[in-house]
Amino acid sequence: MEKFFVDEATKEIFGQAKEENIQTVWERYQLQQPQCGFGLLGLCCTNCNLGPCRIDPFGERAEFGVCGADRDTISARNLLRRTAAGSACHNDHGRDLTLALLAFSEEKTQGYQIKSEEKLKKVAREFLIPVDNRSLKEIARDLALKILSEYGQQEGGLTFVKRAPQRRQEIWRKLGILPRGIDREVVEAIARTNMGVDHDLRSLITACMRVSLSDGWGGSMIATEISDILFGLPQPVRSQMNLGVLKENAVNLVVHGHVPLLSDVVAEVAMEEEFLAKAREKGAEGINVVGVCCTANEVLVRKGIPVAGNFLQQELVLITGAVELMIVDIQCIMPSLAKVSSCFHTKVVSTHEKARFYGIEHIEFKEEEATQTARRLMEMAIENFPKRDKSRVNIPKEKMDVVCGFTTEGIFHHLGGKYRSTYRPLNNAIIEGRIRGVVGVVGCDNPKNLSGGAHIALTKELLRHDVLVVETGCAAIECGKGGLLRPEAAFEFAGLGLREVCEATGLPPVLHTGACVDNSRILIECCEILKEGGLGEDFSDLPVAGAALEWMSEKAIAIGWYVVSSGIFVVFGSPLPILGSKNLEKFLTQELFEIIGGGWAFEIDPLKAAQLIIRHLDKKRDALKLKPMLYEPVLIPNP
Repeated sequence: MEKFFVDEATKEIFGQAKEENIQTVWERYQLQQPQCGFGLLGLCCTNCNLGPCRIDPFGERAEFGVCGADRDTISARNLLRRTAAGSACHNDHGRDLTLALLAFSEEKTQGYQIKSEEKLKKVAREFLIPVDNRSLKEIARDLALKILSEYGQQEGGLTFVKRAPQRRQEIWRKLGILPRGIDREVVEAIARTNMGVDHDLRSLITACMRVSLSDGWGGSMIATEISDILFGLPQPVRSQMNLGVLKENAVNLVVHGHVPLLSDVVAEVAMEEEFLAKAREKGAEGINVVGVCCTANEVLVRKGIPVAGNFLQQELVLITGAVELMIVDIQCIMPSLAKVSSCFHTKVVSTHEKARFYGIEHIEFKEEEATQTARRLMEMAIENFPKRDKSRVNIPKEKMDVVCGFTTEGIFHHLGGKYRSTYRPLNNAIIEGRIRGVVGVVGCDNPKNLSGGAHIALTKELLRHDVLVVETGCAAIECGKGGLLRPEAAFEFAGLGLREVCEATGLPPVLHTGACVDNSRILIECCEILKEGGLGEDFSDLPVAGAALEWMSEKAIAIGWYVVSSGIFVVFGSPLPILGSKNLEKFLTQELFEIIGGGWAFEIDPLKAAQLIIRHLDKKRDALKLKPMLYEPVLIPNP
């Protein structure tokens, strides 16, 4: 199985796990083979007690569930349930941050402050909140209450939807998919999937689009904006990625999950001299805070905290034997961490009220006790250091330099400089044929899809065809480990046109823009490209696309849907569970383009997926009558 790993650190620690008979995600994946074919095709239904029902994909036996639902209904209904669940995760993430902002404004928190006054006032103005001659806490309180009201409202619309191009808003309005209230759309989506409610394929897919928009232009965007307000607007920062960021002679504390409310405070507490002195008393040279998954991305882009690994590496981080404490919150946490950590001195602590795990100690995090909780956890990590078995420590050497922290606001300055903040250089580079287009490569890593290697192969192929790549989440971590988040990568992997742009600006050819929830930044960047002019009036005009070749979570389905619903072409690797319904497959991959301006494609081979995307970008360039590309694609060895 090691032949499928492109990352040497992963290969090394996986080998150690096998020697010590510690089961990991890759063995569990193999033990599930063959996976249920009905589930992969979307042809099983457990929505009521008449079933479970399944449709024969060959049409030789059952063509209907007990209630009479056919393959189209079952597949579309299952897809809507998954989209609603993914949207709910992001929307709840946004709610948590909004409640934290409210608590801060009411002086009920520890360790928080407004790190970006400019962002607070900008967002407040969008919500029609007065900002002149008012304290930051007054503004924050009014903003939090306004946002919370959009979660519960039944009619009207979401404020951030107004950021979209006017033409896109008109399309949403005409189709009846403008989200009315964040919670309403999630509840209604689930209600539609109940037995005996919505059975029409197109009606169910319309609900998919509406609930996903409540995520992309609602909860996700809220989470990103409030994170910027409370923890600061990310700036380009140098750091490192991969298992080699763990330190042999330091207290290693890992933050893992998605919500930055505790991890940001933990990173601050780790620098306090009191705890550094205590670590030295226990024989350590210092305290080393590192991240895993999207919590890693959050503290990376704001504090430069190194990243130990992405989703598939979370068990391997523990198997190095060098971790004193792993703090987890919500989303993408493997329940297996309890068993893996029991093989070592490592402690794992869950902290979020919504996520508890068998065999893992729970210390609940509350905003009003944030600093107190962070200090308690720091004490726990330091006390655990002497219990480390040094003979079992194996920290791989692999770690890669990265430059991360690119935001919508930052790109103005990176492209136009201090005195002329503008997206014009980017638009001109696309118009003149130096950059073919822009592609968001996002999502999880998955043992079905080269365990992260698909992201690297896809991105390298796009780069050599002069495509600027913007990344978030585990895809960004994988490409960071692969050396693609360095400015020098432009000279190693990019086509001549993209290389010229990177050389002039100092930017890497792959821009790391944050966690999965920060895909909303990519939407706003597309808005700014349109505002700058010369590339159409709507997202569907732009030479842009999205890709999540190794998607795993239902959140990825929601992300894919809100990008498609915004009029953008999206490629997934493993297909959505819809292939049992030819009508649904045709609707998503062909007919949807005429209705919404965007649509889906499924291609597990990263090089073939890249060619699908490149053809799409060229088609959009031709429609805009842009100049031909200046250079032929460069020849670069395949990864």
